[in-house]
Amino acid sequence: MRRDAIELDRFYRTTRGALAQRMIERRLGAIWPNLKDLDVLGVGYATPYLRDMQASARRCIELMPSAQGAIAPASPSNIVMGDETRMPFPEAMFDRVLMIHMLEEAEHLPGLLRETWRVMAPEGRVVIATAARAGVWALSDATPFGHGRPFSRGQLTHLLDDALFEPVAWSRALYAPPWRWASGKGIASAWEKAGEKFWPGLGGLILVEAVKRTNALRPLGRAARNGARALDERTRPALSPQQINTDLRSEKGASYDDPAL
Repeated sequence: MRRDAIELDRFYRTTRGALAQRMIERRLGAIWPNLKDLDVLGVGYATPYLRDMQASARRCIELMPSAQGAIAPASPSNIVMGDETRMPFPEAMFDRVLMIHMLEEAEHLPGLLRETWRVMAPEGRVVIATAARAGVWALSDATPFGHGRPFSRGQLTHLLDDALFEPVAWSRALYAPPWRWASGKGIASAWEKAGEKFWPGLGGLILVEAVKRTNALRPLGRAARNGARALDERTRPALSPQQINTDLRSEKGASYDDPAL
């Protein structure tokens, strides 16, 4: 059963929720340092993370699943509630998609990811943040990350490949355990730094950035797959005119891959 939006909102108002948000935003900031003139979609429960993105992005919209419900502000809202496998958006609308508190309790993963692919611009990028199978947070039902199914890197790779996405960067977060005594800012930061250095594969949250592939051919049935790679070409950032030159320079000079992994 999917967590209610009220429960998720309540979690982010706690000390543990504030810790989780701070550590995840640290990773998101490294992956997407500049969202100027880009259209961003949040899927699941991305409200805490879209607040900061709204300051630089051209547009931020959030889709919350009907089964989860939504918490809309009194003022004009950017929140849409609906079916995640039938999003009420035209094709190729969004340059960036952030998916969080979504995959773990989704009923139809292939449909969700293919619909996400549909509403993304050519070469658009999605970041999926989900509970890690080997992480401590997946074992605690006191947080939203302890509900539903956690994932491994291999499982996410297969899901993304089937949905015509190409993973380009991996990262981890939430090395501090989800216990109250470890939720202080200083203690949590120490855990995070130590985890990145000594236990890089044990972060409670796994993040993957993937690019929408528009030049791949996928067999209709899984049985038809023979292990051959789809037709590839060099991956580029989302096709927002103002962003192309900046991101091409970034590809030559920097990588977002987490060296700890």
